[in-house]
Amino acid sequence: MPKNVLITGASSGFGRLITLSLLERGHRVVASMRRLATKNKQVAQELRAAGAITVEIDVTDQQSVETGVAEALTHFDCIHVLVNNAGVGVVGLQENFTPDDWQRLFNVNVFGVQRMNRAVLPHMRACREGLLIFLSSILARLTLPFYGPYNASKWAIEAMAENYRVELSEFGIESCLVEPGGYPTTFMNNLMQPSDHSRDESYGKLAQVVHDMFANFEQALAATPAQDPQNVANAVVALVDGTPGERPFRTIVDKMGMGELLTDYNAQLERITHQLYESFGMADMLEVKPPPSDIQGTPL
Repeated sequence: MPKNVLITGASSGFGRLITLSLLERGHRVVASMRRLATKNKQVAQELRAAGAITVEIDVTDQQSVETGVAEALTHFDCIHVLVNNAGVGVVGLQENFTPDDWQRLFNVNVFGVQRMNRAVLPHMRACREGLLIFLSSILARLTLPFYGPYNASKWAIEAMAENYRVELSEFGIESCLVEPGGYPTTFMNNLMQPSDHSRDESYGKLAQVVHDMFANFEQALAATPAQDPQNVANAVVALVDGTPGERPFRTIVDKMGMGELLTDYNAQLERITHQLYESFGMADMLEVKPPPSDIQGTPL
């Protein structure tokens, strides 16, 4: 059954592919992005030609979020799915990122997600159905050097999704995480670099290792054609198409070997979570409740 989907960051990378893939499956999509009439005018036209509705949303701006969601709701009676895709990455020595750098990053990757959730959730609760999809990362499950602030922002998203999972289950609203590895998208071309390089000299050769490691990773991506960004779009579509209550909470999407190492980790955490909730008599909070029969609407 077609769903009404709102996605952030639809102008490039995963967002563009997810939008096109959902449209191909017959879903109705509001694709949001910044600079709709200027920098992203061409991609907006492409998405509209494919059947999307486009709206302007800057997730770092509260008024922009409220206005964009309100516009989306002029097209949909209910937003069934919110795909929190907008995000930015980093590369650099963690110490070199200033507090202002961290705030800029978290304003997109964490606060921006919360702005979107708060704007959409009252409508989902009123419809007594919904699906929140969070684009997380394998780097939210383990850390690698030189991605420190990004690691921290995605770990925060994991905790946010965990809490929404239980706090919204009573309303028939599901929370799901998608955890991609590194992929060759435009995301890699727009990584935030630290503002302060005055400490590079005191790090010696390690400061150069940052650049060498990133170059090596790009070469590894180029040598792994199976690491196709479409894999991530397919994973999101599978969640949207999935049966309520049966969707996996976490979905790893990686063909470079890291994902295989984390599968057991995620499974063990899921077991621990269920045991913890059972011990506190709250296990039912992990199960999504179906909408009551007196609620009218289009079931997910």
